[in-house]
Amino acid sequence: MSNIRLTTMTKTSGCAAKIGPSVLQGILSSLPKFHDPNLLVGFDTSDDACVYKVSDDIVAIQTVDFFPPMVDDPYTFGQIAAANALSDVYAMGGNPATAMNLLCFPSCTDLLAMKEILEGGYSKVMEAGAVVAGGHTIADPIPKYGLCVTGFAHPSEILTNSDAKEGDVLVLTKPIGVGIMNTAGKAELLSEKQLKETSSIMATLNKYAKECTSGLTVHACTDVTGFSLMGHSYEMASGSKKTIALHTSSIPMYEEALSFASMGILPEGMYHNQEYLEGKFRKVTDIPQNLLDVLMDPQTSGGLLLSMPEQDAKHYLSRMEEFTPFAKIIGDVRKCEDMPLLLM
Repeated sequence: MSNIRLTTMTKTSGCAAKIGPSVLQGILSSLPKFHDPNLLVGFDTSDDACVYKVSDDIVAIQTVDFFPPMVDDPYTFGQIAAANALSDVYAMGGNPATAMNLLCFPSCTDLLAMKEILEGGYSKVMEAGAVVAGGHTIADPIPKYGLCVTGFAHPSEILTNSDAKEGDVLVLTKPIGVGIMNTAGKAELLSEKQLKETSSIMATLNKYAKECTSGLTVHACTDVTGFSLMGHSYEMASGSKKTIALHTSSIPMYEEALSFASMGILPEGMYHNQEYLEGKFRKVTDIPQNLLDVLMDPQTSGGLLLSMPEQDAKHYLSRMEEFTPFAKIIGDVRKCEDMPLLLM
């Protein structure tokens, strides 16, 4: 095993390293728009992946995701990065088929760590039932890893983040606060047990959360990653032209994250999300600052956020009990009100 501490080689980690949504939105909005009748889903609605029609029965789902390490163990980092990249295909209703490695690594560092990162990624691609078919490497002083993933689905199976219906409830499948937990881990404030729990949850594929939707009605879906639970809920609400109410007392989260947030142990990405969300939500009840920070915390390899009829959601949660204790109903979808997001 490599004895390198990967987190000492990077300033930011995981999805917290993403460019802030406000900056990104400003740049993308100024670029030329592409038009192709076979491009069924692009980036106009901030969806998780692009969907391209191959034939009347097949669509290709393509995504790419990579980031710096949030844990020290190279193998675990590879698993988490791969699970995060594969997640976008599941969030769109598809099944991954091929993956290409994206790896940046310092050429002067023990190459055993690079091998272990790739092995961790391969283990998750195999678990997903996909294949690694190549990739690209760059010598870089800051290690980064991820995948370019292609999946397939029938056109009728595609899920987007922009079709939530009034009366739906929202289901979240993983706890939030992992960005704060990772920041605390980098400062060596987490116990071994806490490190293992957060790493295990991040490395869990959303394959099982997607498979549990079989035969049920899902109107909208996204995965919760760098733009936080509030950021991705806002994208779903605005894309669907609805208001989403988040029931904050029902949201699964790492208990320790609230304590760390109170201590000011927060990732840089949280402040980017805070800036992006300004003026986009209303607090119906008093929300303490540490809870608001967790709601805006950038997640790495977070869970699926699904908009479903309530009865379907109950069936879904009963199926999910086999895989996780964290899946919960956390909100509801309403007609468009004065704000896209309500915190209750």
